[in-house]
Amino acid sequence: MSKDSLIQQLINAFRCLPGVGPKSAQRMTFYLLQRDRQGGRHLAESLVAAMSRVGNCRRCRTLSEKEVCAICENPKRDASQLCVVESPADMAAIEHGTGYRGQFFVLGGHLSPLDGIGPDELGVALLAQRLSEGEVGEVIIATGSTVEGQATAHYISELVHEKGIRVTRIAQGVPLGGELEFVDSSTLDHAIGERQSME
Repeated sequence: MSKDSLIQQLINAFRCLPGVGPKSAQRMTFYLLQRDRQGGRHLAESLVAAMSRVGNCRRCRTLSEKEVCAICENPKRDASQLCVVESPADMAAIEHGTGYRGQFFVLGGHLSPLDGIGPDELGVALLAQRLSEGEVGEVIIATGSTVEGQATAHYISELVHEKGIRVTRIAQGVPLGGELEFVDSSTLDHAIGERQSME
């Protein structure tokens, strides 16, 4: 099969997805072409529509078809709480997996100077503007526990402290139902260091 063939172009297109290598991309391509052409057409139409009509919410930066997303528009959400997350996927996990009913702010990544990702790329100016509006009384930082996530959390917490707003960080450590012998040492170290009183 030539490198310019439509089949090879489709295989290469699938490889842009995270975790999809050459074999997986080839398997998906052959499946759609051999067994589900209608599904492939639907996938193509959905991709074209999403790529042209989905943008970012102007208030929280999550993915949205409208200028302001449904969560930011909802007057029943608690505007005094603002949860700062790295990605729309993190936002969805908190929204669907917890009882949290405040507002969100999506950074779109984490600080990574080596990759050219600084405060400007994370929308920190928009976050600072939002904090200056006077509605937010607590910022909950829910970035990852990676080195970059921790550095981002520290940077955001400094910004929030400057505004005189309470800042908290989500708890991290041993998962509920987890067996200590199977937890990695850095997670255990963090859990011991961040232990809380049971009184």
